Amino acid sequence: MYSQIPSPEGRLSKSAVKVWIITETVGHLVFVIILTVLFYLDSHFSWKEWIGWILIGITSLTILSAIWSIFMKPFFLYKNWRYHADEEFLQLKSGAFNEEHQLVPMTKIQAVSTNQGPFLRKYELYSLSIETMGSSHVIPALPEDVAIELRNRIAHFAKIKEVEE
Repeated sequence: MYSQIPSPEGRLSKSAVKVWIITETVGHLVFVIILTVLFYLDSHFSWKEWIGWILIGITSLTILSAIWSIFMKPFFLYKNWRYHADEEFLQLKSGAFNEEHQLVPMTKIQAVSTNQGPFLRKYELYSLSIETMGSSHVIPALPEDVAIELRNRIAHFAKIKEVEE
């Protein structure tokens, strides 16, 4: 008989939403700049008519993508992301429409590390990367103290020896 595994309760930092919005905005702005250059080149060099229609289609899809990924997706991600680590499993639960609940046995974890890019650094957040033999998992946007404590706890449960640099 199997014991009941409780649902994960750990939440990401509320600042995760800001980081995701900034990241998506920067990505879309770069793409819009590229599209603008292509529109200019199309106008200046009088490319074939169908190229202009393709650019208009790509622009329409970019606008829809921006609306989703800047104004909706970050809130869905934050609302539905959960994690928990105990002696037996690392649990990761995410997804608003397609819910994914992963159980990673602690005995299978080979490496765990914290990562921080420029946008995460601005909000004093870290992402936690967990590596197993066949896969990798990420818990995004954790406050520094939570990320380091969780990294150390997972390393302890998985019996990972941290190499001092």
